[in-house]
Amino acid sequence: MRIFTVLPWLSVPVLLYNIVAWSGTVASDPYYVLARMDQVLLSLPLASGATWIVTPGHLLITLGLVMLFFEIVKATAAGPAAVWNHALSMLLFVVCLIEFLLFGAFATSVFFLLTLMTLLDTLAGFMVTTAAARRDFHVGGAVGALGGDAAVYAD
Repeated sequence: MRIFTVLPWLSVPVLLYNIVAWSGTVASDPYYVLARMDQVLLSLPLASGATWIVTPGHLLITLGLVMLFFEIVKATAAGPAAVWNHALSMLLFVVCLIEFLLFGAFATSVFFLLTLMTLLDTLAGFMVTTAAARRDFHVGGAVGALGGDAAVYAD
């Protein structure tokens, strides 16, 4: 179960996109990937009379947003697993950025948004962990130094 705390969950939608991008006969063509991402999977009529169309690209972005939420919640944890998670999140962002800039199959808005989510995960992870560590340091320092009288250390 420790693997779920270390690995970035955003790697799931990125991996699914990589499977689509590297499969097929024209792996470097962004139009091939766009055609696969824009296929209609589901078409639902709404009460307004409009039709809601869901594509694989929409599902990947939705999955990425859900995973980003859980990544930000995971960022509040402290310890060695959190440090490894931040390092792997940074590595995932770098890999996504390289793929986006160097490979044509990744030059789509769907992958750009997934790359942006990995960047936000990396930044939010470091910021949330730093803020939590700062809070723990202040509370821990006040309790240890004065036996629980934290009013002296109030900012």
